[in-house]
Amino acid sequence: MTELLLNIWSVFLDTAFWLLLGLFAAGLIKSFIAEDTMQRWVGGSGFAAVSRAALFGAPLPLCSCGVLPAAIGLHRSGASKEATVSFLISTPETSVDSIAVTYALMGPVMAVYRPFAALVSAIVTGMMTTLAGSKAVAPREVADTATTSCCQPAEPAGSSCCAGDENVAAAEACCAPESAVAKKQSRLLSAIIYAASELLDDIAAWMAVGIIIAGVMLTYIPPDWLAQWGQGVFAMLVMLVIGVPMYICAVASTPVAAGLILAGVSPGVALVFLLVGPATNIAGLALVSKELGFRVTLIYLAGIAVVSVAMGLLLEYLLQTTSWQVDVRLGEASMMMPMLLTWGSAILLLILAIKPLRRTLFPVLG
Repeated sequence: MTELLLNIWSVFLDTAFWLLLGLFAAGLIKSFIAEDTMQRWVGGSGFAAVSRAALFGAPLPLCSCGVLPAAIGLHRSGASKEATVSFLISTPETSVDSIAVTYALMGPVMAVYRPFAALVSAIVTGMMTTLAGSKAVAPREVADTATTSCCQPAEPAGSSCCAGDENVAAAEACCAPESAVAKKQSRLLSAIIYAASELLDDIAAWMAVGIIIAGVMLTYIPPDWLAQWGQGVFAMLVMLVIGVPMYICAVASTPVAAGLILAGVSPGVALVFLLVGPATNIAGLALVSKELGFRVTLIYLAGIAVVSVAMGLLLEYLLQTTSWQVDVRLGEASMMMPMLLTWGSAILLLILAIKPLRRTLFPVLG
């Protein structure tokens, strides 16, 4: 039991700093990229729209359930089915925080190849969706509502603080544009609050599950135990069966995949799990079917499955024919960093993840 707890803590130490770094980067993306910008990028149809949707979704910090309302909103705003599918795949399969954790636990090869494979999966499956007769939908009309902003007056115009000669000083204070510095500071604070509260709350439980599973694998599964069936196409098909119905976010799937590799599963098989697990789950497939149609859902599943296996086999081939190596460092990565940094990151992450403690020590984070 003691060994198990120590291994779980070691895995947590390995991931804490990189997870904090990834969360902050995700917060910056959330705060500095407006929703209307997102809609402009992923709107339209064809290869260009599919590619833009994949590239735009890849760094976003949304998991397989969190991406659903965003994707449905994009589709209802005019994005084609193929662009919507591309966004649905690339967004949960990878993100800036998961890339950071992948680098910490599995080295640079997987940290680069994983998002590359996710982009290929998203673009190929998005283009396959055109077989279903995909076309852009007309944006749904939104009823006009009177604004209550003091700088964009509702009717009558004379009631605005910006109109008339009365109380000129108050009007100037109300309508003066916010300085660029103030805007940046406000967005930076919003990024920190989002990363340390809302986003962390969304992934904390699943991240804990992933770390615990990795610790169990590190403790109880001997090296090479799974090697007898952990390679090749059959093992990849097994990972498809396991990963399709499962709900696990990209960050939480990373220590699990690292543990699988240590237990004897090949990196290509682990990659299939990393691609399929975050991109699909039963509840998500039901919503996709309702919004985009049953035929699109079948293409969505088939595309993810085929491309994931193909990218896994390609990774196996590249590892055999080049000097590339996947260096799994469960329980070792933290030793390569200063102790103060690893332990400080782990303690800070624990404080932020425990809501009552976070609200007591950092009230601004909520």
